[in-house]
Amino acid sequence: MKITNVEPLFIDRFLYVRVRTDAGIEGYGESGAWGHLEASATAITKFADYLIGKDPRHIEYHWNIMQRAGHFTGAAINGAVSALDIALWDIKGKWLNVPIYELLGGAVRDKARLYAHVKGSTIDKLVKQAVVMKDKGFTAIGHLNPTLDESIESAYFKPHARKMTEIIENVRLLREAVGNDVDLCVELHRRLTVAEALTIGHGIKPYFPMFYEDPIPPANIDAMAWLADHIPIPIATGERYVGLHQFQTLLARRGVEYLRPCVCLCGGITGARKIAALAEANDAKIVPHNPLSPLSLAACLQLDAAIPNFAIQEYPVAFAEEEGYNELRGHDIFTGLPEPEAGFIRIPDAPGLGIELVPGAEKSRVVKPRTIQMRPHFDGSFVDQ
Repeated sequence: MKITNVEPLFIDRFLYVRVRTDAGIEGYGESGAWGHLEASATAITKFADYLIGKDPRHIEYHWNIMQRAGHFTGAAINGAVSALDIALWDIKGKWLNVPIYELLGGAVRDKARLYAHVKGSTIDKLVKQAVVMKDKGFTAIGHLNPTLDESIESAYFKPHARKMTEIIENVRLLREAVGNDVDLCVELHRRLTVAEALTIGHGIKPYFPMFYEDPIPPANIDAMAWLADHIPIPIATGERYVGLHQFQTLLARRGVEYLRPCVCLCGGITGARKIAALAEANDAKIVPHNPLSPLSLAACLQLDAAIPNFAIQEYPVAFAEEEGYNELRGHDIFTGLPEPEAGFIRIPDAPGLGIELVPGAEKSRVVKPRTIQMRPHFDGSFVDQ
C-alpha cells in the first residue's frame, strides 16, 4: 500500500488532512495549532512531498522522519505532524479492520468520563451553564474560568484584592450551585502571577477543585514546579507543549499531577502514547486537551481507551451563551461519535478513528480564519485571555 495524495482541508475553524492510498483507504487527521493553521497547512504540504509514494503503515518511522528532519519544530510544524500521524493510524486501523486502540495494546476501558465546557461573561451566566451541564448528566465541568469570559475588546483592570476575592468567591458560588457530585476543573488561562496563583491555590482549596489548570504561563517549568510544591490542590498543564522532552522535564520536577497533552499538537497518537507512558512512570494522570472538533475527540478517545492512567476527557461544547447546552463543537462535520450518557462517552469500536467525514462538509461550511487579537489593559498594554 502506498500514499497517493495528501490534502489539507480547511473546514469552519478547523484544519484537517486527508491522506489517500492506492488501496482506496483514506485517513483523516487534525492540526491543533489553531492560532496559526495557515502555517500548519503549509507544513502539511511540505511533508506531503516526503510521504507520497511511501507505505502509510510504517507510522513510527514516518513520525521520526517528520519530527527530526529540518532541525526545527514548534506548534505549526507539530500540528502538521500530529494531523498526519493521526491520519496514518486511521488508515492502518481501517486496513486491519480494527479500532486504533487495538493497535495500542487493546482497550482497558470501553467508555471515557467527560468534562463539559462552560462559559460566561458574568458569574450568573457561568453558574447557570454549570447547572445546565449538571442537569445534562455531566459529572465534571471545565474550561471553567473564574475570572470570567468577558469581551476580548473590553479594557481590563482590577485592583489586586478585588481580583483575588472575586476569583475565590466565583469558585465558591460554582461549588454551591452544583454540589459535590460535579467536579470543577478550574482553568485560569495563564492569567496569574506566581504570587497570585499561590493565593488562589490556597483560597479555593475548600471547594475541592479536581485540578487547577495553567494558573501561570506553562513555559516557565521551574515556576510551575515551585507552585505545585506550595499549594494543596493538583495542577494540570501541558496543552501548549509540543515535544516529549517538555513533558519529561515537567514530570521530573514534579510540576504537575494531570498532564494535558493535545493529541493534535504533541505529535499525534504516536506522541501522545509516549507522553502517557512517561506520565504513568511518574504516577501522573492524562487529561487530553481538546478544544477542537469531533476528529480531535475521536483521536483522544482511541488514546483514552488504551492507557491505564487516563483520568477524564475534555468535551468542547459549542453553545450560545444565553441558551446553555447546544452540541459538540463541529458535530455536523463527522459522523460516528456516540452521544454522551451520564457524563461518559462510549469509545467507538469501528475501524480506525471510528468516524467519517460528512459528504460535502468541506464545501458546506464557511472557513473562519482566526485573527491576531489580544485583550487591551486599561493602561494601553495587553493581557492574556
